[in-house]
Amino acid sequence: MSGISHSATRARDEGRPSEPGAAAAPQPDMVWVPGGTFRMGSQDFYPEEAPVHRVTVDGFWIDRHPVTNAQFARFVEATRYVTFAERPPKAEDYPGARPELLVPGSLVFQKPPRPVDLSNYENWWAYVPGTDWRHPEGPESSLHGRWAHPVVHVAYEDAKAYAAWAGKTLPTEAEWEFAARGGLDGAAYCWGDEFAPAGTMMANTWQGEFPWENLRADGFEGTSPVGAFPPNGYGLYDMAGNVWEWTADWYLPKHPEEARKACCVPVNPRGGRKEQSYDPGQPQIAIPRKVLKGGSHLCAPNYCLRYRPAARFPEPIDTSTCHVGFRCIVRTAKASAAGGRGEHAAGPAARSA
Repeated sequence: MSGISHSATRARDEGRPSEPGAAAAPQPDMVWVPGGTFRMGSQDFYPEEAPVHRVTVDGFWIDRHPVTNAQFARFVEATRYVTFAERPPKAEDYPGARPELLVPGSLVFQKPPRPVDLSNYENWWAYVPGTDWRHPEGPESSLHGRWAHPVVHVAYEDAKAYAAWAGKTLPTEAEWEFAARGGLDGAAYCWGDEFAPAGTMMANTWQGEFPWENLRADGFEGTSPVGAFPPNGYGLYDMAGNVWEWTADWYLPKHPEEARKACCVPVNPRGGRKEQSYDPGQPQIAIPRKVLKGGSHLCAPNYCLRYRPAARFPEPIDTSTCHVGFRCIVRTAKASAAGGRGEHAAGPAARSA
């Protein structure tokens, strides 16, 4: 834990806030994450996670678990909000799109019966009309038995709208990763360096050969109720696996370089700029992308080993799927006033698993 500040680790061990004014949670089921400096990113897995670089974040409150279907339902009932997936896409936004796809719907994982070409995500992803947060597996499905599961089929604007209604905001990538590490600076997973310590499954991920064979060693196929697996060092649930989570940062294909001097370590960095986030592989469709964090129940060692705090994925802001959700934060006055003071203080391509 050499990279975490002493105040952060002491506060975690004592189970209390480390900064004045953070003694009472602003809302139920929120956890105080003390500020500190940590090593963000990884050199050991995927190129977009590099380079490892020091970052400082101020303390903040974060939801103990991802927003659930029950919580999102209360928001919709109070506001009559209609999610992105429930609205028909505009033809002018998707030149060349097939007419049958210009209807309300969302992306659903469909498990093939045998091994398939992993270079083509259409072998397991399908745009299913009538799919939305209330109907997560298609128009005939429902939320029966899933009220405690994370809400899915939410695009970025849906997550942002919920956060505003709740008096919260979405975390930056740096805030999210700091919280996910739970005080374990540099560890591969939110709980340490061993995937299943003493044979214990620590997160809802894919066991077996993706996408056709799920051995369900963790007890689940699909999403799981929040809190079904052990919390991390800050008492946060589902920071790895279950569902990917939206962050507020525009995507950049790599992290900034390590600061040469301690005085220049970025403080509360806010990612890249919107125009830098477009997918260069799809120049005909200029849809900006945000950073997703945490991996999902579809992440597997043979395809998407991203159930780790350093993992990141570029998600187009118009995209909703059956494995993407979110959680919110509340910043202290100090953190909010600081804004982004890092090198990138401002403001997907292949489908992730």
